[in-house]
Amino acid sequence: MQKQKSYQIEPTEGVLYVVPTPIGNLEDITIRALNTLKKVDLIAAEDTRHTKKLLTHFDIHCPLISYHEHSQLTKIDTLVTSLNEGKSIALVSDAGMPAISDPGTPLVQAAIEQDIPVVVLPGANAALCALVGSGLRTDHFYFYGFLPRKNKERKEAFLSLYQQQSTIILYESPHRLTMTLEDIQRYLGNRRIAIARELTKRFEEYVRGTVDQVLEWVEHGTLKGEFCIIIEGSQNLVNEESNWWEDLTINQHVEHYIKADQLPSKMAIKQVAKDRGVPKRDVYQSYHVE
Repeated sequence: MQKQKSYQIEPTEGVLYVVPTPIGNLEDITIRALNTLKKVDLIAAEDTRHTKKLLTHFDIHCPLISYHEHSQLTKIDTLVTSLNEGKSIALVSDAGMPAISDPGTPLVQAAIEQDIPVVVLPGANAALCALVGSGLRTDHFYFYGFLPRKNKERKEAFLSLYQQQSTIILYESPHRLTMTLEDIQRYLGNRRIAIARELTKRFEEYVRGTVDQVLEWVEHGTLKGEFCIIIEGSQNLVNEESNWWEDLTINQHVEHYIKADQLPSKMAIKQVAKDRGVPKRDVYQSYHVE
Protein backbone atom coordinates (compact mmCIF):
# COMPACT_ATOMS: atom_id res chain seq x y z
CA MET A 1 0.00 0.00 0.00
CA GLN A 2 1.16 3.52 -0.75
CA LYS A 3 -0.11 6.79 0.77
CA GLN A 4 0.50 10.31 -0.48
CA LYS A 5 -0.45 13.55 1.26
CA SER A 6 -0.09 16.06 -1.55
CA TYR A 7 0.08 19.12 0.71
CA GLN A 8 2.64 17.63 3.09
CA ILE A 9 5.44 16.96 0.62
CA GLU A 10 8.92 17.87 1.81
CA PRO A 11 10.48 20.87 -0.02
CA THR A 12 13.47 18.74 -0.99
CA GLU A 13 11.37 16.02 -2.61
CA GLY A 14 11.00 15.78 -6.36
CA VAL A 15 7.40 16.06 -7.52
CA LEU A 16 5.77 15.13 -10.82
CA TYR A 17 3.02 17.66 -11.53
CA VAL A 18 0.42 16.66 -14.13
CA VAL A 19 -0.68 19.98 -15.60
CA PRO A 20 -3.63 20.31 -18.00
CA THR A 21 -3.31 22.94 -20.72
CA PRO A 22 -6.06 24.68 -22.72
CA ILE A 23 -7.73 22.65 -25.46
CA GLY A 24 -8.07 25.76 -27.59
CA ASN A 25 -8.97 28.88 -25.65
CA LEU A 26 -5.94 30.15 -23.71
CA GLU A 27 -8.23 31.77 -21.12
CA ASP A 28 -9.08 28.28 -19.84
CA ILE A 29 -5.71 27.76 -18.16
CA THR A 30 -5.92 28.00 -14.37
CA ILE A 31 -3.93 30.30 -12.10
CA ARG A 32 -2.62 27.24 -10.29
CA ALA A 33 -1.40 25.74 -13.58
CA LEU A 34 0.45 28.95 -14.46
CA ASN A 35 2.07 29.15 -11.02
CA THR A 36 3.13 25.52 -11.24
CA LEU A 37 4.70 25.97 -14.69
CA LYS A 38 6.62 28.95 -13.35
CA LYS A 39 8.08 27.17 -10.33
CA VAL A 40 9.05 23.73 -11.67
CA ASP A 41 12.61 22.87 -12.70
CA LEU A 42 11.60 21.21 -15.98
CA ILE A 43 8.59 20.81 -18.25
CA ALA A 44 8.12 17.51 -20.12
CA ALA A 45 6.09 18.35 -23.22
CA GLU A 46 4.46 16.26 -25.92
CA ASP A 47 5.57 18.83 -28.53
CA THR A 48 8.09 21.37 -27.26
CA ARG A 49 7.35 23.76 -30.14
CA HIS A 50 3.67 23.80 -29.29
CA THR A 51 4.28 24.21 -25.55
CA LYS A 52 6.84 26.96 -26.19
CA LYS A 53 4.10 29.09 -27.75
CA LEU A 54 1.96 28.64 -24.63
CA LEU A 55 4.83 29.54 -22.32
CA THR A 56 5.77 32.58 -24.38
CA HIS A 57 2.17 33.84 -24.29
CA PHE A 58 2.20 33.74 -20.48
CA ASP A 59 5.82 34.91 -20.14
CA ILE A 60 7.01 31.67 -18.56
CA HIS A 61 10.67 30.75 -18.87
CA CYS A 62 11.39 27.13 -17.96
CA PRO A 63 13.54 24.45 -19.60
CA LEU A 64 11.64 22.07 -21.87
CA ILE A 65 12.27 18.42 -22.67
CA SER A 66 10.36 16.45 -25.30
CA TYR A 67 8.34 13.50 -24.07
CA HIS A 68 6.07 11.85 -26.65
CA GLU A 69 5.00 8.40 -27.81
CA HIS A 70 8.20 7.85 -29.80
CA SER A 71 10.56 8.98 -27.04
CA GLN A 72 8.84 7.90 -23.84
CA LEU A 73 10.86 4.70 -23.33
CA THR A 74 14.19 6.53 -23.58
CA LYS A 75 13.10 9.59 -21.59
CA ILE A 76 11.39 7.96 -18.60
CA ASP A 77 14.65 6.92 -16.90
CA THR A 78 16.09 10.41 -17.37
CA LEU A 79 13.00 12.09 -15.93
CA VAL A 80 12.71 9.68 -12.99
CA THR A 81 16.39 10.23 -12.17
CA SER A 82 15.79 13.98 -12.08
CA LEU A 83 12.78 13.50 -9.82
CA ASN A 84 14.79 11.30 -7.47
CA GLU A 85 17.41 14.06 -7.32
CA GLY A 86 14.76 16.38 -5.91
CA LYS A 87 13.82 18.25 -9.08
CA SER A 88 10.19 19.08 -9.83
CA ILE A 89 8.79 18.32 -13.28
CA ALA A 90 5.54 19.39 -14.95
CA LEU A 91 4.08 16.93 -17.44
CA VAL A 92 1.98 18.63 -20.13
CA SER A 93 0.30 17.50 -23.34
CA ASP A 94 -0.45 19.58 -26.42
CA ALA A 95 -3.99 20.15 -25.14
CA GLY A 96 -6.04 19.06 -22.18
CA MET A 97 -5.27 16.56 -19.43
CA PRO A 98 -1.98 14.65 -19.80
CA ALA A 99 -2.18 10.82 -19.73
CA ILE A 100 -5.64 10.82 -21.36
CA SER A 101 -5.15 9.39 -24.88
CA ASP A 102 -1.50 10.49 -24.83
CA PRO A 103 1.78 8.93 -23.63
CA GLY A 104 1.78 10.41 -20.12
CA THR A 105 0.60 7.31 -18.27
CA PRO A 106 3.93 5.36 -18.29
CA LEU A 107 5.73 8.32 -16.70
CA VAL A 108 3.08 8.63 -13.99
CA GLN A 109 3.32 4.90 -13.33
CA ALA A 110 7.13 5.01 -13.19
CA ALA A 111 7.04 7.87 -10.68
CA ILE A 112 4.55 6.06 -8.44
CA GLU A 113 6.67 2.89 -8.53
CA GLN A 114 9.61 4.98 -7.25
CA ASP A 115 7.48 6.53 -4.46
CA ILE A 116 7.74 9.93 -6.14
CA PRO A 117 4.74 12.18 -5.38
CA VAL A 118 2.41 12.72 -8.33
CA VAL A 119 0.20 15.81 -8.05
CA VAL A 120 -2.56 16.14 -10.64
CA LEU A 121 -4.03 19.58 -11.31
CA PRO A 122 -7.62 19.99 -12.58
CA GLY A 123 -8.20 21.65 -15.91
CA ALA A 124 -9.52 21.56 -19.44
CA ASN A 125 -10.74 18.27 -20.90
CA ALA A 126 -12.41 17.85 -24.29
CA ALA A 127 -14.25 14.63 -23.43
CA LEU A 128 -16.19 16.08 -20.50
CA CYS A 129 -17.00 19.31 -22.35
CA ALA A 130 -18.42 17.32 -25.26
CA LEU A 131 -20.33 14.95 -22.97
CA VAL A 132 -22.10 17.74 -21.10
CA GLY A 133 -22.84 19.63 -24.32
CA SER A 134 -24.20 16.54 -26.08
CA GLY A 135 -27.49 16.50 -24.19
CA LEU A 136 -27.14 12.75 -23.63
CA ARG A 137 -27.02 11.06 -20.23
CA THR A 138 -24.12 12.09 -18.01
CA ASP A 139 -24.86 10.03 -14.87
CA HIS A 140 -22.91 7.09 -16.28
CA PHE A 141 -20.44 7.32 -19.15
CA TYR A 142 -17.67 5.25 -20.70
CA PHE A 143 -14.59 6.92 -22.14
CA TYR A 144 -13.00 4.84 -24.91
CA GLY A 145 -10.82 7.40 -26.69
CA PHE A 146 -9.45 6.55 -30.14
CA LEU A 147 -10.68 3.37 -31.82
CA PRO A 148 -8.19 0.78 -33.14
CA ARG A 149 -7.28 1.10 -36.81
CA LYS A 150 -6.93 -2.58 -37.69
CA ASN A 151 -10.21 -4.11 -38.86
CA LYS A 152 -10.21 -7.11 -36.52
CA GLU A 153 -9.44 -5.06 -33.40
CA ARG A 154 -11.93 -2.41 -34.50
CA LYS A 155 -14.75 -4.95 -34.83
CA GLU A 156 -13.92 -6.37 -31.40
CA ALA A 157 -14.04 -2.87 -29.94
CA PHE A 158 -17.49 -2.23 -31.39
CA LEU A 159 -18.68 -5.61 -30.10
CA SER A 160 -17.75 -4.57 -26.57
CA LEU A 161 -19.23 -1.09 -27.06
CA TYR A 162 -22.52 -2.57 -28.24
CA GLN A 163 -23.03 -4.04 -24.76
CA GLN A 164 -22.28 -0.70 -23.08
CA GLN A 165 -25.37 0.88 -21.51
CA SER A 166 -23.56 4.03 -20.42
CA THR A 167 -23.03 6.99 -22.75
CA ILE A 168 -19.89 6.36 -24.85
CA ILE A 169 -17.15 8.92 -25.56
CA LEU A 170 -14.82 8.58 -28.56
CA TYR A 171 -12.08 10.77 -30.00
CA GLU A 172 -11.60 10.94 -33.76
CA SER A 173 -9.57 12.80 -36.37
CA PRO A 174 -11.32 14.65 -39.20
CA HIS A 175 -10.10 12.37 -41.99
CA ARG A 176 -11.47 9.27 -40.23
CA LEU A 177 -14.75 10.75 -38.99
CA THR A 178 -16.97 9.53 -41.83
CA MET A 179 -15.66 5.96 -41.61
CA THR A 180 -16.18 5.90 -37.85
CA LEU A 181 -19.74 7.20 -38.12
CA GLU A 182 -20.49 4.53 -40.74
CA ASP A 183 -19.07 1.88 -38.41
CA ILE A 184 -21.20 3.20 -35.54
CA GLN A 185 -24.25 2.88 -37.77
CA ARG A 186 -23.22 -0.63 -38.86
CA TYR A 187 -22.35 -2.07 -35.47
CA LEU A 188 -24.32 -0.02 -32.94
CA GLY A 189 -27.37 0.99 -34.96
CA ASN A 190 -29.02 4.34 -35.61
CA ARG A 191 -28.59 5.72 -32.09
CA ARG A 192 -28.66 9.29 -30.88
CA ILE A 193 -25.22 10.85 -31.03
CA ALA A 194 -23.52 14.22 -30.86
CA ILE A 195 -20.23 15.30 -32.36
CA ALA A 196 -18.26 18.28 -31.12
CA ARG A 197 -15.38 19.96 -32.90
CA GLU A 198 -13.02 22.87 -32.23
CA LEU A 199 -14.12 22.95 -28.57
CA THR A 200 -13.53 26.28 -26.78
CA LYS A 201 -12.27 27.84 -30.02
CA ARG A 202 -13.88 30.45 -32.26
CA PHE A 203 -15.44 27.82 -34.55
CA GLU A 204 -16.74 25.52 -31.80
CA GLU A 205 -19.59 23.44 -33.16
CA TYR A 206 -21.96 20.73 -31.93
CA VAL A 207 -24.01 18.51 -34.24
CA ARG A 208 -26.72 16.49 -32.48
CA GLY A 209 -29.12 13.90 -33.89
CA THR A 210 -29.27 10.27 -34.99
CA VAL A 211 -26.33 8.63 -36.73
CA ASP A 212 -28.20 8.90 -40.04
CA GLN A 213 -28.78 12.62 -39.57
CA VAL A 214 -25.17 13.32 -38.59
CA LEU A 215 -23.92 11.34 -41.60
CA GLU A 216 -26.04 13.61 -43.82
CA TRP A 217 -24.42 16.64 -42.18
CA VAL A 218 -20.95 15.19 -42.78
CA GLU A 219 -21.54 15.31 -46.55
CA HIS A 220 -21.67 19.12 -46.46
CA GLY A 221 -20.28 20.08 -43.05
CA THR A 222 -16.83 21.33 -42.06
CA LEU A 223 -14.53 18.45 -41.16
CA LYS A 224 -11.70 20.34 -39.51
CA GLY A 225 -10.20 20.07 -36.05
CA GLU A 226 -10.29 17.19 -33.60
CA PHE A 227 -13.69 15.59 -32.97
CA CYS A 228 -15.37 14.16 -29.89
CA ILE A 229 -18.16 11.68 -30.61
CA ILE A 230 -20.75 11.09 -27.89
CA ILE A 231 -22.94 8.01 -28.40
CA GLU A 232 -26.13 7.01 -26.61
CA GLY A 233 -25.71 3.81 -24.59
CA SER A 234 -27.49 0.62 -25.54
CA GLN A 235 -31.23 0.77 -24.92
CA ASN A 236 -31.97 -2.76 -26.13
CA LEU A 237 -30.19 -4.92 -23.58
CA VAL A 238 -32.59 -7.32 -21.90
CA ASN A 239 -32.32 -8.23 -18.25
CA GLU A 240 -30.07 -11.28 -18.16
CA GLU A 241 -32.39 -12.96 -15.65
CA SER A 242 -35.30 -12.74 -18.08
CA ASN A 243 -35.21 -15.58 -20.61
CA TRP A 244 -37.43 -13.77 -23.07
CA TRP A 245 -36.04 -15.93 -25.88
CA GLU A 246 -37.13 -19.33 -24.47
CA ASP A 247 -39.84 -19.87 -27.09
CA LEU A 248 -37.51 -19.00 -29.97
CA THR A 249 -35.37 -21.43 -31.90
CA ILE A 250 -31.66 -20.62 -32.06
CA ASN A 251 -32.08 -19.34 -35.61
CA GLN A 252 -35.03 -17.14 -34.63
CA HIS A 253 -33.00 -15.85 -31.71
CA VAL A 254 -30.16 -14.88 -34.04
CA GLU A 255 -32.56 -13.28 -36.52
CA HIS A 256 -34.05 -11.19 -33.70
CA TYR A 257 -30.71 -9.50 -33.04
CA ILE A 258 -30.03 -9.05 -36.75
CA LYS A 259 -33.40 -7.44 -37.49
CA ALA A 260 -34.38 -5.71 -34.24
CA ASP A 261 -30.92 -4.53 -33.16
CA GLN A 262 -29.31 -4.31 -36.63
CA LEU A 263 -26.38 -6.50 -35.58
CA PRO A 264 -24.14 -8.28 -38.09
CA SER A 265 -24.64 -12.05 -37.96
CA LYS A 266 -21.30 -12.61 -36.22
CA MET A 267 -22.21 -10.29 -33.36
CA ALA A 268 -25.76 -11.70 -33.19
CA ILE A 269 -24.38 -15.24 -32.88
CA LYS A 270 -22.06 -14.20 -30.09
CA GLN A 271 -24.92 -12.53 -28.19
CA VAL A 272 -27.18 -15.58 -28.60
CA ALA A 273 -24.42 -17.82 -27.26
CA LYS A 274 -24.09 -15.53 -24.25
CA ASP A 275 -27.87 -15.45 -23.65
CA ARG A 276 -28.18 -19.23 -23.78
CA GLY A 277 -24.92 -20.09 -22.08
CA VAL A 278 -23.80 -22.32 -24.92
CA PRO A 279 -20.59 -22.38 -27.02
CA LYS A 280 -20.55 -19.90 -29.87
CA ARG A 281 -19.61 -22.65 -32.33
CA ASP A 282 -22.91 -24.46 -31.55
CA VAL A 283 -24.93 -21.37 -32.45
CA TYR A 284 -22.81 -20.85 -35.59
CA GLN A 285 -23.35 -24.49 -36.60
CA SER A 286 -27.09 -24.19 -36.15
CA TYR A 287 -27.44 -20.90 -37.98
CA HIS A 288 -25.03 -21.34 -40.89
CA VAL A 289 -24.88 -25.11 -41.41
CA GLU A 290 -27.94 -27.01 -40.26
